[in-house]
Amino acid sequence: MIVRPDPDALMAGELGQWLSGKQGDRVAAKARAAKIQKWGIIAACAVAALIVLFSGDIGAAAQFGFFVGAGGFGIAEWSKRGVTRTIKGGINGAIARALDMTFTVEVTPGAEYTLAREFDMLPSFDRESFEDLWCGKLGSQQFQLYQAKLEEKRSSGKSTHYVTVFNGSLITIDFARRFQGVTLIERAGRRRSFFGLLGDKDEITLGGMALSRIDLVDPRFQDLFAVWSNDPVESRYLVHPEYVERLLAIETAFSGEKIRALFHGGQMLILVETGDLFESGGLEADKDRMLLEQTIDQFGTLAELAVQLNERPR
Repeated sequence: MIVRPDPDALMAGELGQWLSGKQGDRVAAKARAAKIQKWGIIAACAVAALIVLFSGDIGAAAQFGFFVGAGGFGIAEWSKRGVTRTIKGGINGAIARALDMTFTVEVTPGAEYTLAREFDMLPSFDRESFEDLWCGKLGSQQFQLYQAKLEEKRSSGKSTHYVTVFNGSLITIDFARRFQGVTLIERAGRRRSFFGLLGDKDEITLGGMALSRIDLVDPRFQDLFAVWSNDPVESRYLVHPEYVERLLAIETAFSGEKIRALFHGGQMLILVETGDLFESGGLEADKDRMLLEQTIDQFGTLAELAVQLNERPR
């Protein structure tokens, strides 16, 4: 079990002093955003008035006025981003140091992301972004976690917009030994044969290797998860009934969806659609304590569950 940092102790120490020193930046950011919002409203009213004056089209005036005003509010929110990201980095960094780990807001994905794509653990997308990297050891196990957001471009008539197709966490955790084969576990029903009439396929090719469908030891989970592997004996050892229960526990803890895991080399890679986590940065100082505690709980719960996935049942 991970010993979670005490939020009150953190706030009473260097973190609290550092946050006090950021009050001026917060005040300036709020004032800047309010100014942008005000000018956005003025611009929206001016655009609407000009359209009515020259065309008399009240509907068009309302529509264009709304877009200009919404744009102003969007720019105002974006103007806060630098300060909120700095504060998030400070708060989450203090949590990480208390756990003898490191935290950075910026993330450059590595081999784990390449594996996730090679083994079809992520949907197709047109743009990607990453943030909130936690890295270090949990006990004797090397651990890494970060957030990924993938979006796909969609067209509707003459307009184009982006739809989020994945927003969640990528987690890697080392095993004590290397795996003899490769095993992938995912929600059932992703790889149907003959339009789904005959259930899941018997064999698939991912990452340049053939993987066979493996029956789960406990038939209760057969309709929930599919296991693919090139080493049936090892896969049944890894994906035991208690392991499946732990996968479900991660989904439940974060209202997550479509959890999947890959045993490859000496690591386990876990993907779960958790939505945005670790958003501890804000402009209201009176919310720091609450956001700090929330982030400690989010990271602690996810890390503990990931460690449990790396344990054999007692």
